[in-house]
Amino acid sequence: MNRYTHRFQHLRENGQKAFIPFTLLGWPNRETCLETIQVMIANGATALELGLAFSDPVADGPVVQEAALETLNSGFRVRDAFELIREIREFDAEIPIGLLVYFNMVMAKGGEAFFREAAAVGVDGVLIADLPPDAENQTFAQARAAGIAPICIISPLTSDERLRLIAQEADGFLYVVSRLGITGTDERYDTSLQDLLERAHRVSDLPLCIGFGISSPEHAQTMCKLGADGVITGSKIIQVIRENRGNEAVALSGFLRNMVAATGKVGS
Repeated sequence: MNRYTHRFQHLRENGQKAFIPFTLLGWPNRETCLETIQVMIANGATALELGLAFSDPVADGPVVQEAALETLNSGFRVRDAFELIREIREFDAEIPIGLLVYFNMVMAKGGEAFFREAAAVGVDGVLIADLPPDAENQTFAQARAAGIAPICIISPLTSDERLRLIAQEADGFLYVVSRLGITGTDERYDTSLQDLLERAHRVSDLPLCIGFGISSPEHAQTMCKLGADGVITGSKIIQVIRENRGNEAVALSGFLRNMVAATGKVGS
């Protein structure tokens, strides 16, 4: 039983939903990033979604793009990110850790080497944002061989046929985008989102976690009531840290507690 299975099973048994916070590894600096992730864990995060800074993050909005550029300009690289993950894993041996990356980053090392190194430092899943499951060749097999769950994205445009394909390839959980476009704090969501969740639940037993624009407890509750098994929040977290320099931990703790409480109430 992998960490994702164990953690989501526990939530289901207790009538709770998942809250998965996101941040970029190495942002705004290594020390603050480690403290941020420790605050996430201490305040009840179900799992962690951690990004590797990339020069052309096509799925990300301006908040994450700016943070990625700052991280790259600081000289923080993939090897530094893996060392930071190793330290996070030593801090918490049980929390599921997922990486959000782009395909070039995997290919730069070679798929087998990338996933082997990720597994060695304690990563549980990898979402390659710009790699469709029908174009992945051997990448997902390489991930599974290393013990890494291939996490896939579905959207309101995903057809039933593609849902079935993705259900066969994916593991860990399915990342459901609430609307078309890029990440951010805009809380709009697609009116066909509930239909997507219902269709996905029919073909997959994997948890469905919604991201893109989940920036308040009220919006998190709305997503869970539509049928999501959890929510993912990233841009808002980076925004909270940026706007509270010198007091990041306190401000972030308050936001995280509210988000965890919102998801914990659903179905309880």
